[in-house]
Amino acid sequence: MPKGYASEIPGYIRRRPYYIIAPGLIILIGIMIPFAVAIFLSFTNFSFRNPKFSLVGFKNWIRMFSSKVFWHALFITLLYGIGATTVQMLLGTGIALLLKKDTLYGRILKVLFTFPLMVAPAIAVLIWQLMTSNSVGVLEKLLNLFNIYGFPWAASHKTALFTALLIDTWVNTPFVLLLVLAGIQSLPKSPFEAAAVDGANSWFIFKTLTLPLLKPFMYIALLFRLMASLQEFGIIFALSKGGPGDSLMNISLTSYINGFIYQKLAASMPYLLVLWVFIYFTARFLVKRQRLLAKQAAGLSA
Repeated sequence: MPKGYASEIPGYIRRRPYYIIAPGLIILIGIMIPFAVAIFLSFTNFSFRNPKFSLVGFKNWIRMFSSKVFWHALFITLLYGIGATTVQMLLGTGIALLLKKDTLYGRILKVLFTFPLMVAPAIAVLIWQLMTSNSVGVLEKLLNLFNIYGFPWAASHKTALFTALLIDTWVNTPFVLLLVLAGIQSLPKSPFEAAAVDGANSWFIFKTLTLPLLKPFMYIALLFRLMASLQEFGIIFALSKGGPGDSLMNISLTSYINGFIYQKLAASMPYLLVLWVFIYFTARFLVKRQRLLAKQAAGLSA
């Protein structure tokens, strides 16, 4: 570059790199500041009732790990997250495979299946509460045909988790469906055409071609849905606020109650930080696995 050339470049052009990284830097700062504050508060006795606080060391952490409430909340979090993700992955992938052909009925069903994604979790809970009402609920009338009356749904600790998972599945399965369907439509056609020429049956094509090539897309859907399910709050809170009893008290809801109902914000921070650590390492493992599968799929399709 000739000497003095840089000085001839207009200032707004020289500042373009800073404009590009500015949004990412702002988002990073916006994330790191609350995260650092949460870590700091977890070592204090800060409470909304008494703004004056002092450092208490690991007292909040020791109290949390020694509490049965935490271990129950962790169990509910894992049970809900794994259960919701498993059902949604199976349903979403299965429906996507059924809708992979571009037909009129398929296009209509794709539009219908996307409707739940447009519904807020609280509104979805309200819809399902109306459908499961013992007096006017359409699902209750359907169960009556099979001589099942007064099904408790979210009113019993035995069926509350099932009800929450049912609503979550209705709302979020279309997300998995759309991601997997996009993956199916982007698969290379040449391997399938070669397998068809060789006389391979549908199961062999699915097992050796479709599934290996589709796994990177499925891992993306798995990553997003598992992270969201582990920290689910809206559906559970709108449905029963964690009840009946503590049957749906996951880590997110337990932290909320400690922080905003009991107003012990410092005591609620360790719950969220433990959840963050668990989600972080789970997501890191899934991302590494997805990248490996993407490389393998690229080699298979090459």
